[in-house]
Amino acid sequence: MMGEKYTIARFSKDGVQFEILVKPDKALDYRMGKLSSLSEVLVTETIFSDANKGTKVSEEALRKVFGTTDQLKVADAILKKGTLQLTTEQRRKMIEEKRRQIIAFISKNCVDPKTNLPHPPMRIEQAMQQIHYSIDPFKPTEEQAREVIKLLRQILPLKIEQISISVHIPAGYAAKAYGTLKAFGTIKHEEWRSDGSWQGVLEMPAGLYGPFLEKIGEVTKGNAEAKVIS
Repeated sequence: MMGEKYTIARFSKDGVQFEILVKPDKALDYRMGKLSSLSEVLVTETIFSDANKGTKVSEEALRKVFGTTDQLKVADAILKKGTLQLTTEQRRKMIEEKRRQIIAFISKNCVDPKTNLPHPPMRIEQAMQQIHYSIDPFKPTEEQAREVIKLLRQILPLKIEQISISVHIPAGYAAKAYGTLKAFGTIKHEEWRSDGSWQGVLEMPAGLYGPFLEKIGEVTKGNAEAKVIS
């Protein structure tokens, strides 16, 4: 691990390694989309094959892999697509935050099949300690939560609470909103009406209903109709 003042972002392709020296917190903000100024991130614009040894990458290698010798464009690609070394404190904070998000997702979307009530977050957290799941700070919360749910079922009775929603989208927004419908749940029934509007039944985890209403309202400028039917 590099010193706290700078760390390495790394990208490998075709057997060649590309490394840049970056400021840890700024680089993480840039990676997460919270910062747009690359000049605030880089310690130097030089692209290395081995930053610790100070070995630079050839222009030929840059052109072959990135299609350019523009070092800022290459640095941007490395930061967005490559591996970013995190400081110990950064990794600890990100994993803790991701753990909270996973627990919140499970608490919101799952119930105890015996009582049909959600498990308290504390119970989920204690059960997670027993399965020793390795949290990835960059992997999407829902994807990891579903992996955790499978493991937790060995020690904690869990089922994902599903709800069915009747949805009507006016003609002017139906085609645009269709992707949102599929992203949030499973379409169980649908009908494209003669006036161009869409009517259907969507099944989704109960915890996604609030975010779904917000997103579908945004896409249709508040003109969609949705209600829980079961």
